[in-house]
Amino acid sequence: QVRLVESGGGLVQAGGSLRLSCAASGRTLSINDMGWYRQAPGKQRELVAVIARYGDTTIADSVKGRFTISRDYAKKAVDLQMNSLKPEDTAVYYCNVRSSLSESYWGQGTQVTVSS
Repeated sequence: QVRLVESGGGLVQAGGSLRLSCAASGRTLSINDMGWYRQAPGKQRELVAVIARYGDTTIADSVKGRFTISRDYAKKAVDLQMNSLKPEDTAVYYCNVRSSLSESYWGQGTQVTVSS
């Protein structure tokens, strides 16, 4: 099992910044990918950014150039730096990790609200 604890959500004005953090514990040696997804009201959960075991990143087009994902291998953590936030970035953001056994674990979610 892998447990994930997220932090850093909140309310910010458009154009502002937030940093989300996610720390993993438990069977962390099996972790391959770490990333962030989001789900806005009435919409499906979507990928925001993922960083693979050896550092390759995948970033959604909607946030490219504004969001940066980073990974601290020693702390078994993944951060999402969000700049130039827009109201359409408002969503619950979920941390996700995938193991070498193709298991997927989710955090509890953290609310990000961007006011116009």
